[in-house]
Amino acid sequence: MDLVEVAPDSSPPVCRIMDYGRILYDQKRRAKDQRKKTRTQELKEIKVRPNTDTHDYQTKLNHASEFLEKGHKVKLTIMYRGREMAHYDRGTAMLRRFETDLAPIADVEAQPAQRGRTQSMVVAPKKKKVAKESVAASPVPAAKPE
Repeated sequence: MDLVEVAPDSSPPVCRIMDYGRILYDQKRRAKDQRKKTRTQELKEIKVRPNTDTHDYQTKLNHASEFLEKGHKVKLTIMYRGREMAHYDRGTAMLRRFETDLAPIADVEAQPAQRGRTQSMVVAPKKKKVAKESVAASPVPAAKPE
C-alpha cells in the first residue's frame, strides 16, 4: 500500500492510501482501450478510365459501396490517356453517375476536380442519425380522458 496523491490541484491536495501498481495498471489499460476506440478514417481510391464498360463499372461501384459501408472515404479517380482528354465530358458523366448511384449511402465531400490527366472526386459515408430517428419513431402516449 502506498500514499497516492489523487487530486494535486485541489486545496488541500487529496491523497489516498492504495496500491500504486494497480493504479498504474488501470491507467495504462484505459489508455490502451482508448487508442483502440479511436479509428483513423482511411481514404480508399478507385481508379477507372472514361471508357470503362458497364460490368466493370458495376464491380468498381460494388467496391466503393463496400468501402463506404465500412466507414472509409472513397476517392473516385478518372484517368485519361492519349486522346481520351478530348472526351473530358465522358469522365465527368461517369463521376456524376457514381454520385447518383452512391447517393443513398454517401455524400460528396469534394466536387470533381481536374489535375493534369486525372479527374477525381471524394465521397464520404453519410452520418448516421440514430438518436433523432429513435426519438421520432417512439410513439407518444396519448392522454387518458377523465
